[in-house]
Amino acid sequence: MKLSLAIGDNNALPSAFVVFRGFEQSIPKAARLGYQGVELALRRAGEINVEKLRRLTDDNGLQISCISTGQVYADGGLMLTHENAAKREEVKMIFREFIDLSQQFGGIVNIGRVRGPIGNRPAEEVEQIFVEVARDLCSYALSKSVTLILEPVNRYEIDFINTVEEGVQLMKKVNMPNMMLMPDVFHMNIEDKFIGPELRKYIQYIKYIHFADSNRMAPGQGHIGFEEIFKSLQQSGYDGWISVEILPRPDPDTAARQAAQFLLPFVHRFNQKNAIGRANGKIDGRSGL
Repeated sequence: MKLSLAIGDNNALPSAFVVFRGFEQSIPKAARLGYQGVELALRRAGEINVEKLRRLTDDNGLQISCISTGQVYADGGLMLTHENAAKREEVKMIFREFIDLSQQFGGIVNIGRVRGPIGNRPAEEVEQIFVEVARDLCSYALSKSVTLILEPVNRYEIDFINTVEEGVQLMKKVNMPNMMLMPDVFHMNIEDKFIGPELRKYIQYIKYIHFADSNRMAPGQGHIGFEEIFKSLQQSGYDGWISVEILPRPDPDTAARQAAQFLLPFVHRFNQKNAIGRANGKIDGRSGL
């Protein structure tokens, strides 16, 4: 398991859920705090200078864990299920550029609110549009070894795919090997009956997980039970990224430090147990953390 931090460009929208802004400043800061990777919150792939990013990640020993796309939706309401076919093609082109970038960095692109809401349209119509668009993008991404990850988002932000179970059912309809799920425990705390058990139940579909506390602050600053979540992930054999997507409060440096100091001990114990399990010829998380 590795820990990542969501960051954005200096020009990231005010609504972007990132702690740090400015890649040249953020990546060294994240490395010093102990993060193993950064998640890039982008509006367009052109925000990235590939050579500079490669130098920054190599010099600081970090990886790009994922490209997140919430700002595409926030920037003028662009969405994959837009009623206008030309608008859908515009968003698909943006995603193809993200996929091209992700082929070099991380191999994962998320789909959150950019899938679009149902609104006044028939739910079946919106779902069918999404399935067709997602299959098209997955086909493009498959040849580049890139995975698209669907993020369930709470009902107060979107009315289409709120729970992990709903995300799994839509994934099955897309029916592509590189479409997987990206739960966010902040949204799960609102929408899902349980967090740990749901993660364990659907772990075979999960590629990546967002962490934030119940108040969108750094883990440890709210009431979500992260010890139980880590136990569930250990028991299920999850060994992917967890990424911190939180508000920069009380200030960016404090928020990033609080998250790292709270989560890294869990991550280290998680990895130690997995190492012991591998040495013994199995992974056994039932004894807890």
